[in-house]
Amino acid sequence: MFDDEPSAEATARIDEWEQAFQRRAERAQLLARRTEGLGASARSADHLVQVTVNGNGQLTDLRLDEGIRRQSAATTAGAILATLRRARADLLRQFDEATAETVGADSETGRALMRSMRDRLGSVDAPIDDRGGPGAIL
Repeated sequence: MFDDEPSAEATARIDEWEQAFQRRAERAQLLARRTEGLGASARSADHLVQVTVNGNGQLTDLRLDEGIRRQSAATTAGAILATLRRARADLLRQFDEATAETVGADSETGRALMRSMRDRLGSVDAPIDDRGGPGAIL
């Protein structure tokens, strides 16, 4: 009733699954290596604020030019947040590029990873007004 040996067709199918799994694992490892050292920096339009973020989008460096003292705290805060959003947008671009080149942007894995990164980084696509003050989109 049951054979102890799988058919040639079943064996071939198992080999294909194993090879496909191995290829996906290799691409995932390549993506992990490519994104391990990602980071991004951005500078405000007036060059008074510069931020750097790591691969998770966390602020790792903030530099304020001495000229920052000539503006209000609200303007400075707006510039910092807008510049942070620019750095995160660049990080997201880098991540999307690495994902597309490794696991594929249209693959289920690629879409899930890119969606997860966007969820972690929050809104980076909103209009940016780094002048701060009333009505600025922070």
